[in-house]
Amino acid sequence: QGEPDVFLRVTKQYLPHLARLCLISTFLEDGIRMWFQWNEQRDYIEATWNCGYFLATCFVLLNLIGQLGGCVLILSRNFVQYACFGLFGIIALQTIAYSILWDLKFLMRHVLIC
Repeated sequence: QGEPDVFLRVTKQYLPHLARLCLISTFLEDGIRMWFQWNEQRDYIEATWNCGYFLATCFVLLNLIGQLGGCVLILSRNFVQYACFGLFGIIALQTIAYSILWDLKFLMRHVLIC
């Protein structure tokens, strides 16, 4: 057998997982960043929307769980369609919350991921 056949046989089981990881990498990175910058994210939402500590915390928690949870579901190949809808909802929520509705470059980058 030729080298391409051996290569494809060996990598065939890993490439779909790697492709999924590449597609969700933005959400994964953002979720991890939210975990490590929890206070900054909460304070930004609280100051921007003047919504109070509790609602700002709920918003950041929703983003964190929505992004990391969606990533885990997609990587584990469970409820992928619902996870994609959830990630799309996170994009819509962030678009409004972070006032990036008019930042076309940012918006198109995230819509292309879905």
